[in-house]
Amino acid sequence: MTSADHTSAPDRVADSDAAAVQRQLGRPPRGLRAVAHRCPCGLPDVVRTAPRLEDGTPFPTLYYLTCPRAASAIGTLEAGGLMRRMQERLAEDPELGAAYERAHRDYLEERAEQTRRDASAPLPEGMQSAGGMPERVKCLHALVAHELARPGANPLGGEALDSLPEWWAEGPCVCAGRDGGGSAAGDPHSADDDTEGTTR
Repeated sequence: MTSADHTSAPDRVADSDAAAVQRQLGRPPRGLRAVAHRCPCGLPDVVRTAPRLEDGTPFPTLYYLTCPRAASAIGTLEAGGLMRRMQERLAEDPELGAAYERAHRDYLEERAEQTRRDASAPLPEGMQSAGGMPERVKCLHALVAHELARPGANPLGGEALDSLPEWWAEGPCVCAGRDGGGSAAGDPHSADDDTEGTTR
């Protein structure tokens, strides 16, 4: 698979991007700070979020996957048992474990930087990371989002990304009305992942 274009965006989110993300999610995004990655179709597919929402509620999913087509394809991988196989390999392969630990530290550093930018209170201990890092594999959506936003940062996110079809091949997931040919993603991140905190 040809990976999506790894392009970072400036901190200010354009109104058109915020509107596209709203259509992707089916509701207004909260805590939106930047477009962290764009799909080859041109729309955001990963956004960077605030550590805390406007009311102070912790929201530790730093890199949040928004594209409904990508989310659906990742859900298929999860349903096929990919996370279980990754978890087994994580326990057996020290090099993979060390790379996953580095991904965890990268996530923590990026989250700490966003916390400084927002002049926000740090997240509670145990809520700073995502996707099960550094010891578990619990949410491929979070791991793929991390890899898209930070190419080469997340080994398991990269593996999952390489297993995905070209979700952008049919054109933009949202282009007219609510979804323009895609379906609203809802919350693509694993609801039972205790590192993910609140849902959007």
